[in-house]
Amino acid sequence: MRAARAALVVAAALAALSLPWPATPPALAQGGAVSEAGRIVVEAEGRASAAPDMATITLGVTAEAESAGAAVADMSQAAQEVIDRLAAEGIAARDLQTSALSLSPRWRGEHGSRDAPREIVGYVAETTVTARVRALDSLGGVLDAAVRSGANVFRGLSFGLSEPQPAQDAARRAAVAEALRRAELFAGAAGVPLGPLVRLEEAGGGQPRPMMRAEMAVSDAGPVPVAEGELDVTARVRMVWEIAPE
Repeated sequence: MRAARAALVVAAALAALSLPWPATPPALAQGGAVSEAGRIVVEAEGRASAAPDMATITLGVTAEAESAGAAVADMSQAAQEVIDRLAAEGIAARDLQTSALSLSPRWRGEHGSRDAPREIVGYVAETTVTARVRALDSLGGVLDAAVRSGANVFRGLSFGLSEPQPAQDAARRAAVAEALRRAELFAGAAGVPLGPLVRLEEAGGGQPRPMMRAEMAVSDAGPVPVAEGELDVTARVRMVWEIAPE
């Protein structure tokens, strides 16, 4: 009986040794390095910053009326005035878009009240106008003009790059350099020579994102003040090296 139990223990140990390594070991998930069957695997991230050269503004135009048709008509007229004003400010037709048309009732009275039952007393129509501004020095004036021409809801402002490729490539180079630095560090610390690179993969990509939020204030004093900040582009790589024979 003891001999049979010992044989089972040995068989289980041999089976455990033959199991493959997990696809993403815990150390690798934290950006470290591990040795897998005579290899060193590293994941690293690189970053590059760039000044934005374009912006996207999203504005809403709303109108209220007693009937749904009148609300939509008033909203459409106001939206057209905003579009015409943006075009007059130099925004090209390809950089202007309307979307997200919505129509909702306006109620009077409280729900469930017998004395004052709810009733529809009007309708609210809304649409969204999105504009890409390629001349950032005119952004404040464009925002101010849009608000003055009838845009009464501000949905957001984001900055971007018209040509993101150079910044993305710089982030990729930084990621590869960081992965190589870590691989050499871990190989040296482990006392093993770093062999040839056998695999390089890009682990997803990062879209440019603002490092600084834009601020806006609408008043009669003049154009809207805007802080452009910088965009941060990221890239992640996964690289695998063999451990060279000593």
